[in-house]
Amino acid sequence: MFVLTNENKAAAAARIAGRAVRERSALMGLLRSCFARTQTWLRAGKYVSALVSDLPSRNGWTVAEQAGDRSPGRAQRLLSRASWDEAAAMSQVRKYAAAGLDASARRSRRRRMTVGALDETGKEKQGSATAGVKRQYMGCAGRVANGINTVHLSYVREKTGHALAGARQWIPAGDITDPVRSLVTGLPLDLRFRTKGQLAADILADAYSDGLSFDFICGDEVYGSCTELRRFLEDSGQAYVLRVPSSFILTLAADATMTCADAVKTLLRQGRRWEVRSAGSGSKGDRWCAWAWIGTASPRHSLLVRRHLKTGELAYCYCYVPDGQLASKARLIRAAGLRWPVEEKLRVRKELLRPGPVPGPALHRDPALLRTRHGRPRGLRSYRRLAPGPDRHPGPASCQPRCATACRSRPHPAHRPRGQAAARPRSHPFEAARPRRPLARMAAAPPGTIPLVPQTRTPGAQLRPGQLAIGCCRTR
Repeated sequence: MFVLTNENKAAAAARIAGRAVRERSALMGLLRSCFARTQTWLRAGKYVSALVSDLPSRNGWTVAEQAGDRSPGRAQRLLSRASWDEAAAMSQVRKYAAAGLDASARRSRRRRMTVGALDETGKEKQGSATAGVKRQYMGCAGRVANGINTVHLSYVREKTGHALAGARQWIPAGDITDPVRSLVTGLPLDLRFRTKGQLAADILADAYSDGLSFDFICGDEVYGSCTELRRFLEDSGQAYVLRVPSSFILTLAADATMTCADAVKTLLRQGRRWEVRSAGSGSKGDRWCAWAWIGTASPRHSLLVRRHLKTGELAYCYCYVPDGQLASKARLIRAAGLRWPVEEKLRVRKELLRPGPVPGPALHRDPALLRTRHGRPRGLRSYRRLAPGPDRHPGPASCQPRCATACRSRPHPAHRPRGQAAARPRSHPFEAARPRRPLARMAAAPPGTIPLVPQTRTPGAQLRPGQLAIGCCRTR
């Protein structure tokens, strides 16, 4: 790509755009083995190109318009019914993003910390067609509303960049135990209920199997309160800095136990026990806070307390450092300050992508392809429908009559959301609309009347010899 201009910004933008195209082509080449058919792989490339474009908002119609389709049907088929391995695609994207961040971090002379940040995000959903939707408190809306929750893992390199590296959607236990609800939303028949902490452990297990390593694992109170997740990290020799509530019980001595709030009131009465340090750079500069470090009966466990300088609000972090690793207050503060990039990634993702209601089959596939956008160094959903077999009941989509999909009329452009332009014509020669043939002149009607018999609605009924179907009636 050659650019003749005197503007440095324009030249830099052109170089970045050219590199983005090359990187996307290389990533799609790595994903070729995950698709059974070449047409599906090419369709995934169009979907990814639409995601990484400069669209102000991304939904079914805008993505279809950017890809050159007349309707979102092809993208929805890619995410729900097409044959490809979404777990292998997620693994390839995860390794690709981590390799790019590691290569950028190696250019620096200093040792950069690697943190795995866990966080969940909520998304409002209207209706009940989406798998896992439930009326609950949604932090993004600030009220009780219908929505879904997804657990995310972000791969963070200090002062280098960050990328989303895994996702699992939380499915309520009521949807799994209810056979009708599970069949309607397309959930797998062997799906078991998993808490958010258990989902986080599953995501980390996948990341470890792909060769990713972390200096620390960070998360909020949801993951700090999960005993199973903490036990999994300690058995794996993984250090962590997890937020815990003020009612979390600490063992300070052999027989002395108290909550985090009581420990702060008892041991940190004097102001000189607090140390003011920066938790890292934010959008408004350094985040200065007061920190205190309290030891426990275990030499590898400790409590890190953060106090806001203006409001005095306290936050508690339960820390674990395995044998052979440095356990210092400065290192724990650095790790605690690297948890915020995952929230930034989730906020950008929710602002840019606004998918419609999609049943269970697309819940693992959309994150696998969406990571291709958020997996670049620095700057829809989780469960796939299993193929019907002799011992497995088919999903709801396969139970519908074929004519119900074939005879469905396309929505009028005026019925689309406000601000969406009409879809572009198809660019592929085989996808272009063919000219309609002129109607042939019919012969004169035979003498006599033709009796009309109302067509019955019996499913699977077929016409007998000598009958002709006309609209909703048939002639005999």
